[in-house]
Amino acid sequence: MTNRQRRREARCERPDRGPSGLSLLPWLLMGLGALSHLIEGKAANPWLGALGLLAFNTLYIAIVFRAFDPPRREAPLTRVLLVALGALTFALAIGYGSGWLLLFPLLGLAVGAVVRGRKRLRLIVFPLVAAVGVVTYWRDGWDSLGVVYGTFISVMVTAAILALDETVRELRGTREELARTAVEKERLRFSRDLHDLLGHTLSVIVVKSEVVRRLAPRDLDAALAQVADIESVGRQALTEIREAVTGYREGSLATELDRARDALSSAGIEPVVRRSGPLLEPQTEALLSWVVRESATNAIRHSGAAHCEITLSGTADRVRLTVTDDGRGTAGTTTPGSGLRGLRERVAAAGGTLDSGPAPRGGFRVTAELPVEAPGPDEGEPTT
Repeated sequence: MTNRQRRREARCERPDRGPSGLSLLPWLLMGLGALSHLIEGKAANPWLGALGLLAFNTLYIAIVFRAFDPPRREAPLTRVLLVALGALTFALAIGYGSGWLLLFPLLGLAVGAVVRGRKRLRLIVFPLVAAVGVVTYWRDGWDSLGVVYGTFISVMVTAAILALDETVRELRGTREELARTAVEKERLRFSRDLHDLLGHTLSVIVVKSEVVRRLAPRDLDAALAQVADIESVGRQALTEIREAVTGYREGSLATELDRARDALSSAGIEPVVRRSGPLLEPQTEALLSWVVRESATNAIRHSGAAHCEITLSGTADRVRLTVTDDGRGTAGTTTPGSGLRGLRERVAAAGGTLDSGPAPRGGFRVTAELPVEAPGPDEGEPTT
């Protein structure tokens, strides 16, 4: 990695702090006119004026630093300090006039930094500017109207810039949150696909390997046929994993039913597959294919069943898939595994439902219902 790349990454990782209370401190230089008035000895009661100027600077610094900390900005103490700063500013301007009037724009900066909401700002800025106009006209006549304009601009511009900065930060945070959510969704999709793909495929490979082990001493040709099936299953699994990684996998329900029938037969479970009802959209078929795959895999792994029946039926509005075996089910518990939980979330996201649990006559049953997007007649007859 080059030095330029390292510097770019460092800039990306460095947090963007935005403006802070320090950005408003240089404006205190506007108070130099009042300080000059004191130093030149033109002010009456200079010690009182010096204490007032010191108090003004202290209040201003405290307020602008609190203004950039949202919890402290909304605290009642900040409002009290702002009111005290306003009262002190008017008192100094009325008492001394001249260069002291430039403290009003500083008051406007403090007000704009604290009060950023449009409604509250309108309630404050116009009475404030009107009061500043009365005081400045009384002290210096029309020559001081620039102070009124400067006060108005300092309030509005400061509030607008800081409100815009907050909006930009919120948008940036929202964008980052959306990016994290998209990554989490993709990880969840990938983990579900891998679970459904590899769980079923490995179960089929294990079952067929056991068949090969039993057949090899007696019937080598039959054992080689099972080995060819294992190779075919493995190649198909590689293809499906590539499709799952790219996110373009859409399962064929007819193909999945054939695979389930073959896998159940290899495991010594007699399959019965019945299909009727409307034609289905590819997305619906893909989702039902996952249900068939997961249910057949669970029957092979856990049920110890002798028979497994897969029934697909539906109306013009909804389609139902039921997978029932006559095995021992889940040994008396109705808690679904991670595969069924993931399928339930997928089906629910598509507007359907998925239920699983002990069948009324023993065994285990999985029932999935989904809305039919594009209905059409299906002439296929039930098969066994």
